[in-house]
This record gives sequence, C-alpha cells and structure tokens, in this order.
Amino acid sequence: MQRIAVAATAPFGADVLERLARTNEVALLLTRPDKPRGRGRTLQPTPAKQVAERLGIPVAQPAKLDASVEIPADIVVVCAYGLLIPESLLERGLWLNVHPSLLPRWRGAAPVERALMAGDLRTGVTIHETIKELDAGPIAAQEAFEVADDEDAGAVYARSAEVAARLLDDVMPDPHFTPQPSEGATYAEKIAADDRELDLSRPARDNVNLVRALSPHIGARLGDLLVWKAKVGGDGAFEPVEVQPAGGRRMGYEAYLRGRR
Repeated sequence: MQRIAVAATAPFGADVLERLARTNEVALLLTRPDKPRGRGRTLQPTPAKQVAERLGIPVAQPAKLDASVEIPADIVVVCAYGLLIPESLLERGLWLNVHPSLLPRWRGAAPVERALMAGDLRTGVTIHETIKELDAGPIAAQEAFEVADDEDAGAVYARSAEVAARLLDDVMPDPHFTPQPSEGATYAEKIAADDRELDLSRPARDNVNLVRALSPHIGARLGDLLVWKAKVGGDGAFEPVEVQPAGGRRMGYEAYLRGRR
C-alpha cells in the first residue's frame, strides 16, 4: 500500500480516486474550489471532493497552486484536475498523470471526446510523469482497448478509470519511464459550442460519433434538441434515439415526435 496524494476534480478523476483509495492510503485530495451550480447558484463540491468526503480523505482546494501548498506524500496522482502544476511543486515529488488516450495521440483537455468524434476504434490509458509541457512526459505504463460502436464517452471513461487504477498500482512501487515519442502527436482541444452542433449534411456515422462523444455529460445539439443517443438507420440516414427538448426531460425520439403532433 502506497501513501499518495491525488489531484482530481472531474467525474473521471473522482472515479480513479475512489478506486485508488481501495488499495492505497490517500493522504490528501487536491481539487478545484467549489462552484455555484443549479438554478439557486449554490456552492457545490466537485465530484472528486464528494468522494473524498465520503471516504474521510482530507481535502485542499487552492484556487492556484504554488510553492506554499503542502503535499503530505512523495507521489501525487493527477487525473482530470484542471489546474496548472508549477515546477516548484513538480520538483518536490513524483507527479504521475493519468491520461485517457494512447499518448502521444490526443494530448490535451478532451481526449476521450476527440477520439470518439474521430471514429477511433482503439484507445486506452497512459500513465506518465507530469512535466511542464502538456501531456508530454515520459511514459510509465500504457494499455490499449478496443472501442465498440455503441460505447459513448461515459462508457469509455469508466473503462479508462478501471485500467488507470490497475496500472497505477503496478507502477507506483517501482516506476520506470520511457521517453514519449513526439511523432504522431495530436491534440484534443476543449469542446467548444460549435463542436456540439450536428450537421445533417455530413455522413450519418460522423454525427453518431459526435453524439457518442458528448454523451452523457455534454450533449450534441440538433436545433433546439439535445441528442443523447443516435444510430445510423437502415437507409443509411442519421436517426436520433434519445433526445431532450429545451427545458424538458430526456425521452425517446419517437415519443418526442408523437408529442409534437
């Protein structure tokens, strides 16, 4: 059992934190500050903080990291954290980043979403040392898996979390690194508003891949509808399967059409 700290914020990081806590002593969670959410704009804890509080893990929420931050462990696992880690902290221990792609493909903010949008049939998880350059550190472990046609981002993130925790448990007792190649590097830019728009002039499979990439956490847009599930129909056309009208709940597309008649 390793004594570690974890830096995580988003649901993927929360999932990895929970898995690591089963086999390691997590001395601290670093996470982003609480943010106002919902109609009442009340402060809400990050997904990772919710896990930490349930498990009794101490939490720190600095708005910015600097040399004053105390880390009570020699190894810090970084997973979907969202803050820049300064070199002054990187020099004080081993920081291992969990990246849900086969680096150097899809460095950056949205690797799972961009892989699915591109129609990648294979992805995976890379554990690498955190360095100043974005997702470019030497690799300690990497594992690939195939992506099924019906898997969305939620499914891929869940599989990635299981792989990540297992790889970390293997790596942390005695880490060894291999330089990451620069050839083949691609970049997974953050999802912007324009990325969410379905374009029915494009091939149906491209639109289905967009829906998969943005489900169940963001949502693809078709006019005033959010589309959460879709398929390529028997005639080769794009077919929504599960949608959500503005201000409404998720429902089957056929039920939505019946409600409009």
